[in-house]
Amino acid sequence: MNKKFKVAIITLVLLGIVAGTVLFFCTQNIAVLNPKGMIAIKQRHLLITATWLMLIVVIPVIILTMAFAWKYRASNKSAKYTPNWEHNYIAECLWWGIPCVIIVVLGVITWKSSHDLDPFKPIDTGKKPLTVQVIALQWKWLFIYPEQGIATVNFVQFPEQTPINFEITADAPMNSFWIPQLGGQIYAMPAMRTKLHLIASEVGTFRGSSANISGTGFAGMVFSAKATTEEEFTQWVQSVGQSPNRMTLDTYNELVKPSEYNPVASYVLVDGDLFEQVLRKYYAPAQ
Repeated sequence: MNKKFKVAIITLVLLGIVAGTVLFFCTQNIAVLNPKGMIAIKQRHLLITATWLMLIVVIPVIILTMAFAWKYRASNKSAKYTPNWEHNYIAECLWWGIPCVIIVVLGVITWKSSHDLDPFKPIDTGKKPLTVQVIALQWKWLFIYPEQGIATVNFVQFPEQTPINFEITADAPMNSFWIPQLGGQIYAMPAMRTKLHLIASEVGTFRGSSANISGTGFAGMVFSAKATTEEEFTQWVQSVGQSPNRMTLDTYNELVKPSEYNPVASYVLVDGDLFEQVLRKYYAPAQ
C-alpha cells in the first residue's frame, strides 16, 4: 500500500466521520438545538458560537497530532531529526496567542449573555405576562395559576407569544425545572423562590423534565408544556375551572406524598396562597 493510497483512506475516513456527525445532528430532534422560544434561540446561538470558537483550537490540534504521528513515525527515515530544537517564537505566539484571544472573546460573550439571559430578568413584549407558580414534589410537578384560580399536575399550558413568569420552589429534595425547547434549567429548592422567564414563539407541545437526579422516581418526573392561542388558553382555563377536584391544603398534603409516574390532573385552586404556605413551611420560626 503506497503512501498516497494510505493518505486517501485516512482522509475518506475522517470525512465520513464528519459527514456522519453532521447528518446525525441534522436528522435527530435534539431539543436544545430545536428551540421554540426567544430565550432558547439565544441560548442555542450562544452554544454554537462557543463551540465553533473552541474548535478553532481543537481541530488544528487533532490534525497536527495526526500529521506529526504520521510524519515522525519510526519507519519514516526521511523525517528531519532535530534533538536540540527547543524554541520558536512563531510557534510560541500561535499556541499561546490564539487561545488567549479565544478566551477573551468567550469572556466578553459570557459577560453579555449572562446579563441578557438572566433567568430573573423579565421579558418585555408589551403583553401582560402570565404568572405560573411551580412546586417540585416527589416525583411530580404542581403548577399553580394564582390569577386564574386553577392548578395542574404534570401539565402546564400558556398562550404563545406571551411572557411566562415562573416562580419556582420545592417541597421535596432539591430539583431542577427545565423545558429545553424554551430555555435553560433553574433549580427548585425548599424555602427559596427562584424565577424563570420564558416565552414560546409558536404553538406546540414541549417536553419538560427534572434536570436533577432526585431519587427512584426521577425518570418519571416529566411534564408537558403546551403553547396555544389566546382563545384556546382561555377555553382551557374555563374547562379546568369546572373540574370537580379542589386544591385545598388537605388535598395538597395528600399530593405531596412521594409517588411515581403521576397522571395529569386538574384542580380548582381553593387556597390562593398555597405557594406562599409551601415557602413558609421551611422558614425558621421567628425568635
